[in-house]
Formats: sequence, C-alpha cells, structure tokens
Amino acid sequence: MSKQQQAMTITEQQKQQFGQEGYLIVRGLFSATEVEEMKATFSELHAKGTIPNCFRAVLPEEAGGDMLKVYPRMMHPHRINEAAKSYMLDPRVMDVLAELFGEEAYAAQSMFYFKPPGARGQALHQDNFYLKVEPGTCIAAWTAVDPSDEENGGIQLVPKTNALGIECPHEADSAVSFSKEEVTVPEGLQAIPARLQAGDVLFFNGSLIHGSYPNTSKDRFRRSFICHYTGISTTKIGKYYNPLYTRDGEALDMTWNEESGPCGSEFPEAQGPH
Repeated sequence: MSKQQQAMTITEQQKQQFGQEGYLIVRGLFSATEVEEMKATFSELHAKGTIPNCFRAVLPEEAGGDMLKVYPRMMHPHRINEAAKSYMLDPRVMDVLAELFGEEAYAAQSMFYFKPPGARGQALHQDNFYLKVEPGTCIAAWTAVDPSDEENGGIQLVPKTNALGIECPHEADSAVSFSKEEVTVPEGLQAIPARLQAGDVLFFNGSLIHGSYPNTSKDRFRRSFICHYTGISTTKIGKYYNPLYTRDGEALDMTWNEESGPCGSEFPEAQGPH
C-alpha cells in the first residue's frame, strides 16, 4: 500500500469534538485504490479457510445458517500478514492518533470483519472493558472497507459516553448479537448511526459505548478493518494484546494486566480479544 509522505493533521475543532463527543470521522483517509488492496489482501487470507489463532471458516452447508461462521472475523491478522501490519501502522492513522492521544501511539490489536448479508450485529459495549489499558484508555481506528450504514450492519455510537468509566455489562440477545456482553445506554443519551464511505476512518475513545446493527441487506457486505491503540504512557494492557508495536514496527512487550477489572469475572469469555 502506498503511503502519503506528508504528515496527516487534524484541526483543533476536530480534536475538541473527539474530546467532547468521544469520536471523530476522518473522511477519505484511505484512497479507493488502497481500499481495493485491503479487500484483496483479506479475501486471499479468507480463501485459506483456516489460519490458526486468526480465524476458522466453514463451508455454507456446515454453518447452520450462521454466515459469520462462513465469513468469521479475523483476529490479529497483523501477526501473520505483513500487508495487514502495514495497514495497522499506516503513518496517516498513526499521525491522527498522536494528535488524539497527545503523544505517540502503540498498536495493540487488529481485526478484519466481512459482515456478510444476514450476519448478526454486535451489542453495545466499551473497548477498554477488554483491552484493560492503564493508565487512561485505548483508541480504536475503524476503517470502512465498504460503505457502512444501518442496512448493512454499520456501527452505532453513544456520543459523550467517553466520559464514563467502564460500565458492567449484562447478557446480550444472541438472536441479534454475536457477542455475549451488552452495556445499557445511560439515561438521557442515545445511540446514533455512524454512516461511512469506503476509506473513511472512525476514531473513538475506549470508553465510548458502541456496537453494530445486524446486516439486513440482501447482497451488501460491510467489510471493515479495525485496530486498537494505546498511548506510549501506557504501562499495562490485557495479556492477549502483547506484543505492541511502535509506528516503526518495533515489537514491545507491555506488562500484563491480569486483574479482573471493575466488573469482576462474570464474563470470563470476555477476557480475550473481541
């Protein structure tokens, strides 16, 4: 993937929005050509069927109607694919993160979602419930690889919940969510859709409550490449996220945070990456 040499900058107004609302959309950060390269990279990986510790796909006749088994999300593809690692460490993304953190960023996690037609959504949650970053929190960079809206399972956000601590979840409805934990929207606030075009990148705070709609479209995938980052002042992170990477690709081992967190261990399956 080609890289822009000029530093990526955001405005003071954009930084203020991120601080107040908990999220920021940077339109067209990746070009149409770069988005097509992303599609090709992850389609080639999916064609392998199974990559240990990344994903396991099954044939449609083995899926029992669950399309997420045919097109499962890929966990930490940067660990097994150099192109995925380059997307995670794209200088433009890292530049925006440095502005939002107020310091350089470390990359902690990558994921790729195909979100095929008929796929369930993901219940409302907070990322730092899983990553357990201390001090502070993480920031997600959510890259739309397809246009993303309510029909094809786009992301939804609850603005201003970035000011919250970690809210303890309850069990989600498995009929509409593939994940098991759900956070209640605080009184007086509401979830809104984040409508994105391919190449847009949504940045959001690790305390921001967010989730995604089911994909109710007939023929539209909602592919997305999602990464999580910490600031360089981070001293602890959940044990599933080591090693972290500098913008130059140097691998660093962070101290594991093995505490159960403020919600105890009611959801032991939530201790791994989501």
